[in-house]
Amino acid sequence: MTLKRNVSRVWMLLLIFCLAASVPEEMRVHAIEERGTMKQRLDNELETEPMFNGALVGMSVRDAKSGELLYENLGDTRLRPASNMKLLTAAAALEVLGEDYTFSTEIKTDGAKKGAKLEGNLYLIGKGDPTLTPKDFTRFAEQLQGLGVTHIKGDLIGDDTWYDNVRLSPDLIWSDESFHYGAQISALTVSPDEDYDAGSVTLHITAGAEPGEKPIITVSPNTNYVTIHNRAETSSKKVEEDLTVEREHGSNEITLTGTVPAGAETVKEYMAVWDPTSYAMALFQDALKAKGITWSGEVMLGKAPNESSLLFQHSSIPLKELLVPFMKLSNNVHGEVLIKEIGKHVQKEGSWEKGLEVMQEELEKLGLNRSTLLIRDGSGISHVNLIPANELSKLLFIAQDKPWFPAFKNALPVAGETGKMVGGTLRNRLGDVQVEAKTGTIFGVTTLSGYLQTLSGENYIFSIMINNVLDEEAAKDVEDRLVRIIAERP
Repeated sequence: MTLKRNVSRVWMLLLIFCLAASVPEEMRVHAIEERGTMKQRLDNELETEPMFNGALVGMSVRDAKSGELLYENLGDTRLRPASNMKLLTAAAALEVLGEDYTFSTEIKTDGAKKGAKLEGNLYLIGKGDPTLTPKDFTRFAEQLQGLGVTHIKGDLIGDDTWYDNVRLSPDLIWSDESFHYGAQISALTVSPDEDYDAGSVTLHITAGAEPGEKPIITVSPNTNYVTIHNRAETSSKKVEEDLTVEREHGSNEITLTGTVPAGAETVKEYMAVWDPTSYAMALFQDALKAKGITWSGEVMLGKAPNESSLLFQHSSIPLKELLVPFMKLSNNVHGEVLIKEIGKHVQKEGSWEKGLEVMQEELEKLGLNRSTLLIRDGSGISHVNLIPANELSKLLFIAQDKPWFPAFKNALPVAGETGKMVGGTLRNRLGDVQVEAKTGTIFGVTTLSGYLQTLSGENYIFSIMINNVLDEEAAKDVEDRLVRIIAERP
């Protein structure tokens, strides 16, 4: 008897499933429309959300095929874009440099090889590559070995003169300067790993075995360029982590205070170094020593003479691949490097001033209204940048017809995709919506702009810019609700 009842239940569930699946698409879309049009629902959300009291929300929604403006709220009001600025930087860089552009690093000498000795100075010349890692320096040392060089009778000189010597973007706030997202910009720099956070080190902090013990700290890459002052303690398992990591301005003295719970997972902290050029030279020295290559002179910074000869050079990954960590992981350093690089490429000066001039000229050529834009950097970390949502959505529409568009779109975070280099900053958001979009976050600001497909199969372009909220992280939940409304989700 029980078996018959169970069989009946199974058949009933199958019947319900089949009936649900057989409901025409038009009826499902109509059911959504009965809850109100997109405009009505968006207007209601903006009017009734308490978090938006005293805030500004710029919104722009376009048909991806025609570019028709389907919805706007404060669409022409200039607002802070945060990292949505990277969309403009990427487009300008692709226009100026091309998707296959690579950065180079050169090894030169002003001397000559005699036997196993290089009689003269050895120059490590950076030309903006933000993807150099310690492994590359090991390869440089191996290439010198391959040339038969075991001793350099001269100095080791780091040359970062491809760009100017202004290290920090104009509006970077002092509290960001010691962290990887506010790292200094140099034409000769190095990243700790393949996330390519140039000019930084990674601290791995593991709790001690017992409360009261100091946590164990390792630095990646392994270098003496930074000095760690460990004043933290291991706490009991019941106590929440309360850890502070600071780098003293003008130095590479990093101090840890606070507590790490016993048994907790290893904590990672990403810290910017002071003077990334000297950091690169320190790692280059380590690589040479590891391969048994010695030198008799000093280690210093300077400019290679024009008559110096090239021993070998290294090329970075192409721009289309660099855009992936730039946009998916929202890498600020890449944005500033690209600004200086387009300035160098067009105006022969690797500076923010010249690079931003080039960027605005390129955006105007693309069809944006330059008079509505205030651009102060390439990453969006500045609180002075101002862009209307309608201009952002216009850029996303125009980009679709560019030959570089596949590379541009491929670099956008894909909602709900767990892979770091696929989902990026959207890997834990909007998994129920087909969205490819750039996120943005600074104090009081959250933004999201990109492409989505609605439940009825329409392709839309959208830009959401939420400014002047008291809790930008909590506002992301509301931001996601707005996206779901655009996508016709319940």
